[in-house]
Amino acid sequence: MPENTATSAQPPIELAGTKLAAPSAAAAGLTAVIKTTRFAVGGAGALRGAQLLLKVNQKDGFDCQSCAWPSPDDDRHVFEFCENGAKAVADEATTKRCGAEFFAAHSVAELAAKGDYWLNRQGRLTEPMVLRPGATHYAPIGWDEAFALIAGELRALPSPDAAVFYTSGRTSNEAAFLYQLFVRQFGTNNLPDCSNMCHESSGAALVETIGIGKGTVKVEDFKQADAIFVIGQNPGTNHPRMLMTLEEAKQNGATIVSINPLPEIGTDRFKNPQHFLNPLKALPTLMGEGVRLADIWVQPRINGDLALFKGIMKEMLAAEDAAPGTVFDHEFIQQHTHGYDALIADLRATDWADITEGSGVDRAQIKTLADLAIRSRATICCWAMGLTQQPNSVETIQTIVNFLLLRGNLGKPGAGACPVRGHSNVQGDRTMGIFEKMPDRWLDRLDAEFAFKSPRAHGFDTVDAIKAMHDGRAAVFFGMGGNFLSATPDTEYTARALRRCRLTAHVSTKLNRSHLVTGRTALILPCLGRSERDVQAAGEQFVTVEDSMGIINPSRGHLPPASAALLSEPAIVCRLARAVLGPENRVRWEELAGDYDQIRDHIARVVPGFEDYNPRIKAGIFYLPNAPRDRREWRTATNRANFTVAPIPRRSLAAGEFVMMTIRTHDQFNTTVYGLDDRYRGVFGGRRVVFMHEEDIRAAGLQGGQLVDLINRFGGVERVAEAFMIAPYRIPRGCVATYFPEANVLVPIDSTANKSNTPTSKYVVITLRPTADPAAALAARRAEAD
Repeated sequence: MPENTATSAQPPIELAGTKLAAPSAAAAGLTAVIKTTRFAVGGAGALRGAQLLLKVNQKDGFDCQSCAWPSPDDDRHVFEFCENGAKAVADEATTKRCGAEFFAAHSVAELAAKGDYWLNRQGRLTEPMVLRPGATHYAPIGWDEAFALIAGELRALPSPDAAVFYTSGRTSNEAAFLYQLFVRQFGTNNLPDCSNMCHESSGAALVETIGIGKGTVKVEDFKQADAIFVIGQNPGTNHPRMLMTLEEAKQNGATIVSINPLPEIGTDRFKNPQHFLNPLKALPTLMGEGVRLADIWVQPRINGDLALFKGIMKEMLAAEDAAPGTVFDHEFIQQHTHGYDALIADLRATDWADITEGSGVDRAQIKTLADLAIRSRATICCWAMGLTQQPNSVETIQTIVNFLLLRGNLGKPGAGACPVRGHSNVQGDRTMGIFEKMPDRWLDRLDAEFAFKSPRAHGFDTVDAIKAMHDGRAAVFFGMGGNFLSATPDTEYTARALRRCRLTAHVSTKLNRSHLVTGRTALILPCLGRSERDVQAAGEQFVTVEDSMGIINPSRGHLPPASAALLSEPAIVCRLARAVLGPENRVRWEELAGDYDQIRDHIARVVPGFEDYNPRIKAGIFYLPNAPRDRREWRTATNRANFTVAPIPRRSLAAGEFVMMTIRTHDQFNTTVYGLDDRYRGVFGGRRVVFMHEEDIRAAGLQGGQLVDLINRFGGVERVAEAFMIAPYRIPRGCVATYFPEANVLVPIDSTANKSNTPTSKYVVITLRPTADPAAALAARRAEAD
């Protein structure tokens, strides 16, 4: 099949206006309040924006579209949102519209030459659009015709396994449950999702060691913790409301440790915007330096965390040897764990030189952390994608579980594992069955409820789906939310994969780059946003989401829809299912689309923990069962919590090579770009920057502000990201950092984490070369696209 190659897959090179300056001295504060107001007023209008923000994360309101940090069980603030949450809300509630007239005026090639920030600012999508074979512009299409088009393509496939059904973490529980039901009734388990690219490593690590792929703590545990380790996470940008939780923990006496290759202002100093509502705290907050959250900042090399925690445990073992029975919780170890002796033997055999070299942290600082762990009666370990996107991510997270198990820091107040999820319902989607290899016992319950036999062969995850589209084994891509092209690795490879499809279709609220790199035929299917009222045949509806701590929250939109032509995600799934599966299919899709209570009744009978779903969620929030949290059960191969053993990764870089990790700016959530500043790191007006240690810059004969090309040659394939500005930064020698999605082109499709198959976006070996001529690079990019 001929590929549609008329558009560029990578974001354009935009350099004008990029400036490097001093970063913010504290996170949040008055600047965050001003930014929040500016976004709310500028996007949604003054009165409308203010009214909307008062409903964010309230029990009678809607769940924030951005991060999955939980809201308090009770006593929620009037302003239960952060700056980045306000950006997400205002972005969805924008008064700008992007409909047929817009697409008639702009060709796909023209749109592809625009930056992601510009694309997102064009407003809410208002009607279904189609890009037909050979067309240069999207054109309107009716919903019935769109569903018939998809159904025709799906039915023409040689096998259901030739279709890929992707899910974004924005999708509600109700929509996700219907979606996986439709896909499995169609006949495949090809259900990749955004979790494959973020916390898949957490799930793989935790299922093997403690029997559940989720964290074990509640927000209230932070109030009781003596020590909190924040590892590979930047809560100031990615989970800002977590800073208030850490502030309260600090006030209660907790010692906070930040372990991160980059200094992050969010864990350094924090000015709580809620204090501006308190007359006694407003002026001190405004004039002061902010609360210092992290008592200790440890700066490992990229991927040095496994070695670091081995070192901490080795120091703890030395203290246990010196005073047996005073350091390790032997009662817990004996009653609840397996593999202790093997771990101890491995720690004794590990050489200190390997630990300090592998971690990049000296022994004295490692001992400081070990002493803190020994003093702490209750320890929480939090982590995010700084840990989950490395080649040995699963082993690293399991090493942190070892650290927790040694002192019994699971299943007691103030202690536990806390993987902090990104998107607001990414965990809930997995609970609802969005997974390419759901357990047979779960599928048995689904089959019994709907009287069919679901497929049992494992499907494609995200990386395998891209490869399948690339080599022709898959020919239809359907995306339930998200921005697949910009979220995935190896941008040019992924673009070729999408272009080889017969059909690509995306359920979306806003225009993004995935709409511009398409199969032979492409569809944009606009849906309701979470902030909008959802009125169906049975009346006004609400949906539910699951946060990082397994709490199920209701979400009710309050705005009128951006367009009368929008459908809800459940309605899109139900109408698509009927079009594909035909009138003979016995699922009552029309009734489910009209009354979400009926969807929840089905979930209650299929998904463990959701019994009596409707009465419980209408009474408020509820927690899902979590056996390790209560030390009730360890659903592992040994029926115990498992210690594991893993070697320290060996890093060998040739001269001129660096390890790169991709990160977000503060004006970004996932792939959505709300602005061009990253004030927490001192970058303004642009995104194409590479953070480097000053000594590495000098040693390479370069200078700050110079433009360089970044090159990866993994697997003998040269991947190039052109024209990045060097930003001197406090980052370990031999390490660099860049923003995604601009640097995703460098992340190899075949470089993935052991066991989880997660792309290694936090461990990419690159070289640098001076950019000869940025204007020529831009011209070459355009010529290549043409």
